[in-house]
Amino acid sequence: MKLLKLVPDHTNVDFMRWRNIALILSLIATVASISYTIYRGLNLGIDFVGGEVVRAEFVQPIQIDRLRTEVDKLCGCEASIQALDKGDRTYQIRLPKPPGPETASNVVVSKIRTLLPRDYPGARVDAGESVSGKVSEELAADSAKAIAFAMIGIAIYIWFRFEWQFGVGALLTLAHDIAMTLGFFAFTQLPVDLNVVAAFLTIVGYSLNDTVVIYDRVRENLRKYRRMSILPLLNLTLNETLARTVVTSLTVLIALGVLMLIGPQVIFGLAIAIFLGVIIGTYSSIYISVPTLVWLGVKPDSFLKVDDKDEAEAQPV
Repeated sequence: MKLLKLVPDHTNVDFMRWRNIALILSLIATVASISYTIYRGLNLGIDFVGGEVVRAEFVQPIQIDRLRTEVDKLCGCEASIQALDKGDRTYQIRLPKPPGPETASNVVVSKIRTLLPRDYPGARVDAGESVSGKVSEELAADSAKAIAFAMIGIAIYIWFRFEWQFGVGALLTLAHDIAMTLGFFAFTQLPVDLNVVAAFLTIVGYSLNDTVVIYDRVRENLRKYRRMSILPLLNLTLNETLARTVVTSLTVLIALGVLMLIGPQVIFGLAIAIFLGVIIGTYSSIYISVPTLVWLGVKPDSFLKVDDKDEAEAQPV
């Protein structure tokens, strides 16, 4: 039986032809993502801001505006209510941490449990989650440190394993991927909780894995084709690793797509973040990490010793 090949043999795509256009589009998208994230902000979950989250299920579809008005009057705050299904019967109610002692949140939740079954016969309010303000501040700080240290550590690792140009390329690639994913969450206002932070770290690891595979082949080809120009050499490298990139990304996306469609709601943010990160990471490993080597002046003889350079120049064309 003939094996299925998603990428035909002898594929020769001129990726480097579009590197400058890709750079402009990536810069615009990255700046827009960062600016919008700063302007709009993220919809931080109770893991980072503190408060209460309860799940309410209704027998009949209800109007979310009416529910929001009633909950706001009850708690004296601005509650965040999100539908969890397409039938308008299951909602997640997120309440900010009220002023006063920690027990104040429990009082508000008790009122909601009394109000909803009274106004909506058959309604059920399940037990929710509660995070204090002090714990949420510590979680937010630790999450930011984890992502920052992971990126710095990865850049240092790439620097020592390859050369400093590769480390810079890897760091720019990771920064691009994280910025784009943050922009997506700022635009959609999907809740950002610890699951999403875990997704960010997964994105960093996946992007690094793809980048290292390509960089390792680049280094191998730099030693193998010493007389080849840098742009054809990079195109050759990308085409040699294209089948691996496509197969790996596609299998991961299929698994994540299933989780997004039929998986539990609690991991939807995790699944969609990694799904988006895989797509962005695949793009950036081709059009950010590799072209960075060109912009930093890497040539086929950049990492050869003087004797090796003389030997390469002496070879006939």
